[in-house]
Amino acid sequence: MPESTAHEEAAAQRRIRSTTFSPDILVPALGHAVQKLDPRQMARNPVMFVVEIGAALTLLLTIEPTVFGGAVASRGYNLLVTVILVLTVLFATYAEAVAEGRGRAQAASLRRTKKETPARRLCEDGALEAVTSSQLRKGDIVIVNAPEIIPGDGDVVEGVAYVNEAAVTGESAPVLKEPGTDNRSSVTGGTQLATDHLRVRISANPGETFLDRMIALVEGARRQKTPNEIALTALLAVFTIIFLIVCVTLVPFASYLGAPLDVATVIALLVCLIPTTIGALLSAIGIAGMDRVTRFNVLSMSGRSVEAAGDINTLLLDKTGTITFGNRLASRFIPIGGHTERELAEAALLSSLADDTVEGKSIVALAQQLGVRAPGGPGAMAKTSEELIPFTAETRMSGIRRDGTQIMKGAVDAIETLVGRQSAELRKHADEIGAEGGTPLAVAIGPEILGVVYLKDTVKPGMRARFDEFRRMGIRTVMVTGDNPLTARTIAREAGVDDFVAQAKPEDKIRLIKQEQEGGKLVAMTGDGTNDAPALAQADVALAMNSGTSAAKEAANMVDLDSDPTKLLDVVMIGKQLLITRGAITTFSIANDVAKYFAIIPAMFVAVFAELSALNVMQLATPRSAILSALIFNALIIPALIPLALRGVRYRPTSADALLLRNISIYGVGGVIAPFIGIKAIDLLVAPFVGGI
Repeated sequence: MPESTAHEEAAAQRRIRSTTFSPDILVPALGHAVQKLDPRQMARNPVMFVVEIGAALTLLLTIEPTVFGGAVASRGYNLLVTVILVLTVLFATYAEAVAEGRGRAQAASLRRTKKETPARRLCEDGALEAVTSSQLRKGDIVIVNAPEIIPGDGDVVEGVAYVNEAAVTGESAPVLKEPGTDNRSSVTGGTQLATDHLRVRISANPGETFLDRMIALVEGARRQKTPNEIALTALLAVFTIIFLIVCVTLVPFASYLGAPLDVATVIALLVCLIPTTIGALLSAIGIAGMDRVTRFNVLSMSGRSVEAAGDINTLLLDKTGTITFGNRLASRFIPIGGHTERELAEAALLSSLADDTVEGKSIVALAQQLGVRAPGGPGAMAKTSEELIPFTAETRMSGIRRDGTQIMKGAVDAIETLVGRQSAELRKHADEIGAEGGTPLAVAIGPEILGVVYLKDTVKPGMRARFDEFRRMGIRTVMVTGDNPLTARTIAREAGVDDFVAQAKPEDKIRLIKQEQEGGKLVAMTGDGTNDAPALAQADVALAMNSGTSAAKEAANMVDLDSDPTKLLDVVMIGKQLLITRGAITTFSIANDVAKYFAIIPAMFVAVFAELSALNVMQLATPRSAILSALIFNALIIPALIPLALRGVRYRPTSADALLLRNISIYGVGGVIAPFIGIKAIDLLVAPFVGGI
C-alpha cells in the first residue's frame, strides 16, 4: 500500500475510534439498546431471538422452578442463567445501537442544516411569489440572490455564481455553479449562495431532497439487509433450528440414560451451540460499513452497493480527473541545437514568471526540481528594468524582456514566427510529442530557439501502486477516455491499468459494462454527466459526483460529496473490508463453539458416564461452574468484539487464497484457543461462589 494511503487510513481509523467510543455515543446507546429488546424487533434476528426466548423461560423457572416438570434446578442457578442470557441479548442490541449512534450524530448535524427556507418562485406571468421551501415542487423555478440559502435541490438554468457547500461537504471553499455544464450545474438545498444570483429549476419534491436522503441513510432508518446478510442470516437460522432440535431430543435420551436434564441447562447448551457471536454483531457490521463510506464523504444509497463494491471484478475509470490530473503539466525539457537541458530549463523558468496558468506554474516547478533558480534569488525578477510579458490568446506566448532581450515560450508556430525561421529538429520533436497526445511549447532567447517543453496530462502520484494492489486482489482495471489510441496507450502504460478503451462514447461504456456482466462479473464506474447516466444505471456500483447533473446522481447508487472520482478506489477497499470483517467474525464465532462443547457436554453427563471426564480438558471445577463459565464467556465475547466489528478488520490487498489462509490462521485458530483460556479463567473466578447452587 502506498505510504500516503497508509497514513490516510491510519488517520481515518483514529478519527473513527475517537468518535465511536465517545460518551456522546456510548451513553445514549444504552437506552436504545434496551428499546431494541422489544420482541417485535428481535424477531428479525433469529439467533438472538432464541436467546431472548430462553431468557424468558429461565425467568419463569426462577419464579417457579417446577413449572415445566422433570428435573429441577435451584432458583439461584436459574436466576444466574437468566441474568447471563439477558446480558447476552443486551450486548447484541448495544452493538447495533452504538453502530447506529454514529449515524444519529451525523443526522443530528444535518437536521440542523435542514430548515424551512424562504424562496421566491417564478410564476408563469413572470411575477415572483414568496413561498417556503416546503411549498416548492419539482419543476418550479426559483430566484436566489447572495447570501441567501438555496431552498431546494435543483439545476442552474441561468446565472454564474459561487456556492458555499460546507453544510453538505464540510469544505468551506465556494464552488462555481453555472448552467449547461455536467459538473457545475447542480445545486443542493441548504447550501448558501456566496456571490451574484442564480435561477434554479427545482429537481426534487420536499422529503425527497439530497439532505433528506442523507439524513435517512446515515441514521439507518432505511437500511435494508444486503443479499449476503440475508443469506448469512438464513444460514444462522438453519443452524439455530438444527441445534434446537438436537437439544429438545436430548432431553428424553438423557432421561432414559438416567441423567435427567433441567430446562435451564438445556437452554444454556442451546445458547452455547448456536453462533451467537456473529448473530449479535451481524447488523452492527453492516451499519458500520455504510458509516465508513459516509465518513469518506460518500453517500451510499444502500448497504447493497457497499457490499457489492467488495465483490467488484472490473473497475471502469475515466482518464481525466481520475487517473490523471486533467491539466497539462510540464514533464520534460527537450533541448535542441546543441543547447543543454539546464539552459533550456532556465529560459523556460524565466519565460513562465508571467504565466499564471497551471501549465506555466508546472514549468517553473519542473525547472526548480532540476535545481534551477531565478538569477539573483527570489526577488531578482522584481527589478523595474524587467518587463513581464503575459500570455494572450492572440500571441499564444508569454515571457520576459530583460536588458533588451526577449525570453519567450509558446506554441511552436508562434515562436517560429517570432524568430523568423523554422527548425526541422524542433518540428521533429513537436510532432513526436503531438503523436503521443502531449503538447509541445517552444522556448527561445532572442532569435535562438533552445528547445521544447513537453506538456502532458500527468498521471496522479501513486496510481500505479494502487492498480498493482487491485491486480493482486484479482480486480481488472479499464481506463476509458476520449483520447486517440496512441495517447490512451501511453497514459495506460504509465498508470499501469490492465486495459483501455480509446475514443470512447457513452454507448461504448454501456456495451463494455454489459459485456463484463454477461461474463458473470461485477462492474464499478464513476460519472458526472447526463450522458453518463445510462452507464451508471447499468453498473453494479456507480459513484456519481455531487457536482454532476441530477440525472447522474439519480442513476448512481453512490454520490461523492467531494466530487473526487478517485474515491471509487477507496469505496472498493471499504467494501472489501466489510466482507472480510463479516467473514472473520463468522469464522471466530463458529470456531469458539468448539471450546464450549468441551465445557458443557462433560458437565451434563459426567455423573452417569465417568468416562466423559476425559473431555474435561480444562479441568473445570464443577458441572454448574462449567456451564455458567461457558455462558459468561459466550456473553462477554460480544462486547469484546464490538470495536473490531465497528472499526473493521484491517484489509491488506492480496489474493483470495491468502486472505482465506490468514482468516483461518487468526480467527479460526484464535477462535478455538481463546475460549479455552477465557472459560478456564472465568471458572477460577466463579467456582467459589456457585459451589452451593
